Amino acid sequence: MPHSKQPSHFQSLMLLQWPLSYLAIFWILQPLFIYLLFTSLWPLPVLYFAWLFLDWKTPERGGRRSAWVRNWCVWTYIRDYFPITILKTKDLSPEHNYLMGVHPHGLLTFGAFCNFCTEATGFSKTFPGITPHLATLSWFFKIPLVREYLMAKGVCSVSQPAIDYLLSHGTGNLVGIVVGGVGEALQSVPNTTTLILQKRKGFVRTALQHGAHLVPTFTFGETEVYDQVLFHKDSRMYKFQSCFRRIFGFYFCVFYGKSFWPGSAGLLPYSQPIVTVVGEPLPLPQIEKPSKEMVDKYHALYIDALHKLFDQHKTHYGCPETQKLVFL
Repeated sequence: MPHSKQPSHFQSLMLLQWPLSYLAIFWILQPLFIYLLFTSLWPLPVLYFAWLFLDWKTPERGGRRSAWVRNWCVWTYIRDYFPITILKTKDLSPEHNYLMGVHPHGLLTFGAFCNFCTEATGFSKTFPGITPHLATLSWFFKIPLVREYLMAKGVCSVSQPAIDYLLSHGTGNLVGIVVGGVGEALQSVPNTTTLILQKRKGFVRTALQHGAHLVPTFTFGETEVYDQVLFHKDSRMYKFQSCFRRIFGFYFCVFYGKSFWPGSAGLLPYSQPIVTVVGEPLPLPQIEKPSKEMVDKYHALYIDALHKLFDQHKTHYGCPETQKLVFL
């Protein structure tokens, strides 16, 4: 991938705001809420937890997006740091619903986050009448305050009830699923294009049940922004990573990028261009109980469409002509 211009220190700090915001909510605001229970301000956390109880099902009923949050100027600094862009190959009609495969996962999924969870790259202008929802781990929505932050950006739970709700209430909904899941994060190494997809067919079954169109996407540059330390499957570290995933739902990846000082390693990602290419929608019939053969048929068509999308654009975005998609 070609290097973009060197980002400023201010852009770098704005980029760190994204992961640090999660840490701030989890490690600072939540303990603060607990502390307030034992002060004269105890009604504040009590009211919030009462609200949380009443609002518990909202993440599975379309969420509560905020145009104000999606348009925060901080997202434009993240966009410009790499930079991040989105490329439309075909229009998406607001008269249909769509299930979008997001590939690859990468380590922090910068491309999907910036393109579908914010308006920094102009999604609403690029796809007028389409409402994007990026699905993530369900347990995030059980964490106080984190759930509000995620819903405001249009993020939804990857649970079956949440996806079913969005695909059956109105039209113009686009639900993005990172099909490879957290397991694909361990495949996130520069100069590789390995996707976990061969046995991932649930999203195709869901699309058939709702008659939603399948949309393949590929984000070039997503795996180029960090180097990752890979461990042998027999090593203690790999066993620790597997144990960590069983407990928390995602892998403890050891990765590094650059720092504020040239020539030294750090946690800042490399400023490589990231481009999400949104492919042509694949129309599906609506079948309440699709057979295994029907699921396999459209799964194969989806893989073929994704393969063609990658081959058509790879040389434009830094991949050599000889590079191939590898499906696991």
